[in-house]
Amino acid sequence: MPMVIERFQQRFAGAPSLSFAQFMEFALYDEAVGFYSGTGQAGRRADFLTSPEVGPLFGALLARRLDQLWNELDCPDPFVVVEVGAGPGTLARSIALAAPECAAALRYVMTEISAPQRALHADHLVGYEGEADEFHLAQFIASGESGPRFVSSEYLPAAFTGVVIANELLDNLPFDIVRHDGNSNFERLDVEFCDESFEFTPRPVDLPPEVSALLAASPAGEWLPWQHAARLWVNATIGRITDGSLIVIDYGETKTSVLAERQQMGWLRTFVGNERGGHPLDEPGSRDITTDVAFDQITLDHQPSTLTTQAEWLQGLGIDELVEEGRRLWKEKASAPDVGALRARSRIREAEALLESGGLGDFLWLEWRVGAGI
Repeated sequence: MPMVIERFQQRFAGAPSLSFAQFMEFALYDEAVGFYSGTGQAGRRADFLTSPEVGPLFGALLARRLDQLWNELDCPDPFVVVEVGAGPGTLARSIALAAPECAAALRYVMTEISAPQRALHADHLVGYEGEADEFHLAQFIASGESGPRFVSSEYLPAAFTGVVIANELLDNLPFDIVRHDGNSNFERLDVEFCDESFEFTPRPVDLPPEVSALLAASPAGEWLPWQHAARLWVNATIGRITDGSLIVIDYGETKTSVLAERQQMGWLRTFVGNERGGHPLDEPGSRDITTDVAFDQITLDHQPSTLTTQAEWLQGLGIDELVEEGRRLWKEKASAPDVGALRARSRIREAEALLESGGLGDFLWLEWRVGAGI
């Protein structure tokens, strides 16, 4: 904690208080003491479990969607896939293992701001070509060499034909905490540093008219997430896609007013070691901080082409078919199973987790189709 306080005072000396979004950015992403600059990451033996970490089945199904989109776009070469918030690279490895039809044209960019996590991208990933800055990203995409090819970067390409994947990204983008009094007056929870600890302090705030109108539909006095960074990220990312899709998968609700029903900020979560991590202001840098995503806020400017649950979307991509294929392969080789047979058997367990009601199956899957042909 002394190192965290020293770093905090270096960055914010003289500031009377911070917005919660500023505090969250510091706690998660500060290059010296942020959670993701240290040991924080997804995985069964890490801090939280995401769909790609359940096993390779999720990546195999997403590879099917990539093939569908590649064919819809008339099989472009290069076909760029940008995974934002790629973490340790698990999803990229699963997609590579699935050997999609688009593989020869595939240029896969694992965008991740955490250097420790980018350092894991090379593990077990054939076709990995290291890290790229913005200039070398353009070269990577333009190169005529056959794929699949993979690269790590802190950046997104400027303009491209292809797909952006954001799996459990928006819940981690810094947000603020606001409420209204029923008379169009809003307060924001700011963060003050006092007596070697961080405390919440409410202050008046003005919100954009479209946001205040949306939040005013929730009961007065209930604290709610204001997800301005997530909204801006969606808008900016759609603007980078020349022709293709933005796919967002995350937990949350289609209406902010539903989050208001979770009293005592029940939509605000922290995780560490695959367990809930306590108060979000305690020991910044030691735990993940997330929110259930208020999807009506992030879709204010662009309505998605698709909005459904993960369970429904994966069923549409043929998860039941892959599970039955796995049962058949296991039955054929159960007496002397090889690696392929063991992977096939694991599909049953993976499918149960990915489709679970009240869990990953209830995550929302949004897709924005972008381009001249839309």
